[in-house]
Amino acid sequence: MENKHKLKIAFTVTCLAVASIILVNKFRKHRKRKQNSTSCYLKSEAKPQHNFKRVLANNSYAPFKHLKLDENSTDLHPYESEIKALLEKTQLEFQFSNETMDMSMSDKYVWVDDELKLKELVEVLSKERVFAVDTEQHSLRSFLGFTALIQISTRDEDYLVDTIAVHDIMGLLGSVFANPNICKVFHGSDNDVIWLQRDFHIYVVNLFDTAKACDVLSKPQRSLAYLLETYCSVTTNKLYQREDWRQRPLSIDMVEYARMDAHYLLYIADRLVSELKDQKNENSATLDDDLHFVSEAIRRSNALCLQLFTKDLEASPGQSAAGSIISRHLNDHGRSSANNSQFQDLVRRLCCWRDLMARLHDESLRYVLSDNAIVSLAETTPLTSTDICTTISQADIDMDFLNSNSTPRSPSSIVLSHLDDFRYLLQNETNNLDDLFQLILKKHIGPNGSCPFSLYNYGLLSKTNIKSSKRLVSKASGYKLSKKVARKASRELFVQKFSCKSPVYHNCRIYANDGRLLCYCDRRKLEWYVQRDLAKIVDEDPPAIMLLFEPKGRPEDEGNDFYIQSKKNICVGCGEGNHYLRYRIIPSCYRIHFPEHLKSHRSHDIVLVCVDCHEKAHSSAERYKKKVALEFGIPLFVHKVVNSNEEQDVSGSSTSVLKLGDCGVSPLELRTAAMALIRHGPRMPPQRREELKQVVKKYYGGREISEEDLEKALLVGMSPHEKRRLRKKRGISLNNTSSNNIVSDNDVKGDNVDSYKNEVHEPDNGSSLDIMDPSEPNGQVNSSSDGAVFATCSSKLSLLGHGPHGKQVVDYLLKNHGEVGIQEFCQRWRQVFVESINPRFLPAGWDVTHSGRREFGDFSVYNPANKAPVATKDEGKQHPVV
Repeated sequence: MENKHKLKIAFTVTCLAVASIILVNKFRKHRKRKQNSTSCYLKSEAKPQHNFKRVLANNSYAPFKHLKLDENSTDLHPYESEIKALLEKTQLEFQFSNETMDMSMSDKYVWVDDELKLKELVEVLSKERVFAVDTEQHSLRSFLGFTALIQISTRDEDYLVDTIAVHDIMGLLGSVFANPNICKVFHGSDNDVIWLQRDFHIYVVNLFDTAKACDVLSKPQRSLAYLLETYCSVTTNKLYQREDWRQRPLSIDMVEYARMDAHYLLYIADRLVSELKDQKNENSATLDDDLHFVSEAIRRSNALCLQLFTKDLEASPGQSAAGSIISRHLNDHGRSSANNSQFQDLVRRLCCWRDLMARLHDESLRYVLSDNAIVSLAETTPLTSTDICTTISQADIDMDFLNSNSTPRSPSSIVLSHLDDFRYLLQNETNNLDDLFQLILKKHIGPNGSCPFSLYNYGLLSKTNIKSSKRLVSKASGYKLSKKVARKASRELFVQKFSCKSPVYHNCRIYANDGRLLCYCDRRKLEWYVQRDLAKIVDEDPPAIMLLFEPKGRPEDEGNDFYIQSKKNICVGCGEGNHYLRYRIIPSCYRIHFPEHLKSHRSHDIVLVCVDCHEKAHSSAERYKKKVALEFGIPLFVHKVVNSNEEQDVSGSSTSVLKLGDCGVSPLELRTAAMALIRHGPRMPPQRREELKQVVKKYYGGREISEEDLEKALLVGMSPHEKRRLRKKRGISLNNTSSNNIVSDNDVKGDNVDSYKNEVHEPDNGSSLDIMDPSEPNGQVNSSSDGAVFATCSSKLSLLGHGPHGKQVVDYLLKNHGEVGIQEFCQRWRQVFVESINPRFLPAGWDVTHSGRREFGDFSVYNPANKAPVATKDEGKQHPVV
């Protein structure tokens, strides 16, 4: 009994000990969880945007969703038809200001900060023909930025809309801004238009931009401060633009500055329109002259309305910033440190962390951690919290920030709240950014995360555009996984090989000698004019030149604003900005044979697309090529070739002998047979050697063949690039080879083995222009009475692709329908492209019905008067012309 009693006591003590251990562990976990949940600075610091209940653009990696007016709406601009109608009708039927307008700007204004006042404002604006608008943004303490104030001025009253107070109901203004019968006056509205879309789904329709009017008038400056001083004798301090417009109440000086930006804008617009009319009367022969300066300013202004807000999406967080930092560091400090793999890995990890933390806390990248601080951390790899803070502070001091109220403190609140992250980032050797992404996400906004949820960061938990972590799979799904891995590797290789290595659009400007904007272009084109003393530099950032001669054509001559719009380096289909390729909407096999004035320096039909959109567009194009082949009765591929030197008369009676099955051989079969005989002829079985010889003999008309004939047969139908590759590999002389082959097309079957080569144009240092060499011969097409088609192949054309087919289609169109047929043919291809990927980000002014025609100026190398009798290879590449 005594032993049993002792056992009970021991058991009870053991149970109590175990229970105590469990309770202690739970208490420790609870205390740690509580510490983590209160560690983030957002727990104690309030941000105005966290009170918003309706956020259209969150910080996730999902693309921005634009307004859809109905269920059948496309992903294009919701008011595209209304804006295009305004682009066609550019008449001004009212005055911007009136005699009763108060120019003194009294102390009276209306502060709109609740729903009742906002509705009253909507009612007032709906009765106006015109009103002025300006916005004030805040970007330092927000990832995407947000509109903190909107200034609206009518002829009689100034309104300041507190968009922080009425953020969730700002959509009430949407109908007024989208009304095509009410003109909205902005100055420099490029950003205002897309900011209103981003924050409130407000789309501007019917716009007059005073900055665009300054461009048309060739004003020495186009800033609003210059216009205020010139026309209103008012000076303004633009330093207020950098103030924190989130603060409430606004200071008296900030209110005065905000009102000033919109109050005088209607009067300034009126003065500019008067000057535009005077300019017209001085330079126009008749009132109906096409050169209408007012219409030009209105057209350029309304073209800005077609812009659409897009997020900058990346394959992985911070990838673009990391590449930029490494590249700059390489240029500044040489290759020793920037080529260090550890340095580059640390930069990528820190950029990934900065990007995610900025999105989580809705802060700008420069507020979280500066580029200089990232470089310093990657170089020194400090280990203690004190050293980390000191390194960041010193780096920001060395960066020499501008003295302004918007300068962030260093280190930032995010860094101080999450110093533990840096010890992991700087010491852990994991290079997989996917794993790092998941770890940061789980730590900060997971079930036990340290940071609070908000409308801005909840979307990060979605799998949209986020790479999922690796996971084990069963043997049954192993094959599918291997195919997926292979497909992914193939895609990455394609991106690496063909994507543009630098920005395509530099958005440099070319002005005519009267100061009117002619086009946007790349730096190389600007340098071409300056080096030949045909232009002078008028601006450095961004670069701009003014021509010293009268150009042949003007944008308004074509009735299209495409060439006078800045363009973004993103995919026109989905907005992908991390990689992009040039894509020819009209396949090269057709376009290369167009007349010069329909293709030279015409970039309208060369757009940027990502790999995924390229695949869709290319597949649609290949299907449509087959339809074209059936429609015109012109096969896609060459199926029979014979040596023209063996025929006595190509275009005469002998052609009737060349029918299907009579003679000739497939170019691919010919080249395969010739290569086999050259490599292994002596070692082949006699029977097989004779079979291959018969194939080659068909090409030479049945006569006996020599070793030289085999080498020539190997080159049949090759493009110059393919010949150079073979010559380099085998050392074959090409001087005596013949490229005139009679081709007989009698079938439409076959797959496009040359598809990617024909459709993908590898970038050349960012030039957005398509320049063809006019010195190459195009070849001829002949038809016999029995329906067989024979083509003399150009030396530039490969017989294994669609080149001969394209040549015959273009020749048919020119012969039967002229240039109108070519233009309609181009429109069909543009429609195919639009239907294949439903592009949402096409540049403003892009149009399916674009004519593409142009005239050549006196200095153009494509002007017939300037063409030399025999163009050399170098002469054929004197590129840029207007």
